[in-house]
Amino acid sequence: MNKAGRKGWSCTWKFKMSVVLTGTIFMVYGFGFSASSAESQIRSGQPEQMLTEQTIIQASGQISPTPADKSQRKRMAIIIDDAGNDMKGTSEILATPVKLTLAVMPFLPTTKKDAIAAHEKGMDVIVHMPMEPKKGRPEWLGPGAITTNLTDEEVRDRVEKAIDEVPYAVGMNNHMGSKITSDKRIMSIVLDVCQERGLFFVDSRTNFRSVVGELAITKNMPPVGNDIFLDDHNSKQQIRKQMDLAAQRALDKDVCVVIGHVGHTGLNTSAVVHESVSRLKGQIEFVGISDLVRDVWHWQAEPKLPTDNK
Repeated sequence: MNKAGRKGWSCTWKFKMSVVLTGTIFMVYGFGFSASSAESQIRSGQPEQMLTEQTIIQASGQISPTPADKSQRKRMAIIIDDAGNDMKGTSEILATPVKLTLAVMPFLPTTKKDAIAAHEKGMDVIVHMPMEPKKGRPEWLGPGAITTNLTDEEVRDRVEKAIDEVPYAVGMNNHMGSKITSDKRIMSIVLDVCQERGLFFVDSRTNFRSVVGELAITKNMPPVGNDIFLDDHNSKQQIRKQMDLAAQRALDKDVCVVIGHVGHTGLNTSAVVHESVSRLKGQIEFVGISDLVRDVWHWQAEPKLPTDNK
């Protein structure tokens, strides 16, 4: 090959190589830019549900679960205690436009009225069972309370009568009860009666030494427990702070169980619940406690004895 020919071949080869190299660089950095853009959308705080399926595919090469998937739902169950005595905030709570859980005390003037109203609103109803605390005024307990001086038969009788007293009850939680929930003898009877009647038990967690969870597991019952109290302090600012903590837990852990009250804090609690439901719409799904029992703990009622509370 003469000098001119070699020169022409060299130019052609260099041109082809530059085209290939340019294409390779574009492919590498082009894909990297696409992935970085999608990742920056996620890291920027933009809600995941706002990312399109196509964007996620471009970033990772596969479809990621969306919030519509069951595993990605962020859910909160709000239980409102102390209903049944025409307490402040009851009507406001019943007017909440999402599914809540009303914990109704037995043997009180508006026990049946409040339970029926909650059921007709599509809310869950549970028995708010009075139980002896380590400290506290006896008059705060209410009628039909479970105390440590009762025999096994007396405990069973009181739990059965309380269940029959509250219409549409699907579960039970403890009113006060820091002393009882650490007593294996009594709580074993309480859980046995609940299971026989097709009810689950929610540990309000008024005592960090509670035995309810471990006993529930041994009896093949769901170990459901309260995560956060909303209204230990009666101020909207504090209740709002607790609700924000609950919302963050739901986002981080997928589920959160919280307890608020009617009565002394009722008006403030109901006001904050209403505003929070509106503010958190689209981020968190508000559900009844029975929904979590079914979906998270995969528990279904199998009553062995009739429940005369419908």
